[in-house]
Amino acid sequence: MLALLCLTLGLTIPSTAAAQSSETPYWASIDQDVARTRTGPSTEYKIMWVYQRKNLPVKVIKRYQAWRQIEDPDGTQGWMHSRLLTRTRTAMVIGEIRPMRNAPSSEAEIAWRLEPGVVGKLGECTESGWCGFDVNGRTGFVRAEHVFGAGEP
Repeated sequence: MLALLCLTLGLTIPSTAAAQSSETPYWASIDQDVARTRTGPSTEYKIMWVYQRKNLPVKVIKRYQAWRQIEDPDGTQGWMHSRLLTRTRTAMVIGEIRPMRNAPSSEAEIAWRLEPGVVGKLGECTESGWCGFDVNGRTGFVRAEHVFGAGEP
């Protein structure tokens, strides 16, 4: 009886934690080389858009069973199956050419200049608005407001 109770508790606690961590909205990224969005949460709905950019950051704004309604960096919304997404945090440079600095400061040396559309892995962000950023092994810091995927979704 005690073993059954422990097993039951062990199964319910992680699933509760997982449910809490998946509240919307949250950041995700596309985990496949080709991923389709649809007009609704099922394969019965029409395909709206085909993404051919693995690691593109998206905002998950709604959940319905195994489907996620997402918003991309351009503001386009559609439904994507959850198996096409990952919780790995990435970000995309927006606006104009942006500096990636060697340290989280406007005074730090510029390590790289990033064009709009560049996607990289997002690291920790500081309270002062700087985020670690890794573009294919080239690392530095960018301002959170210069990338889509940083901050609160």
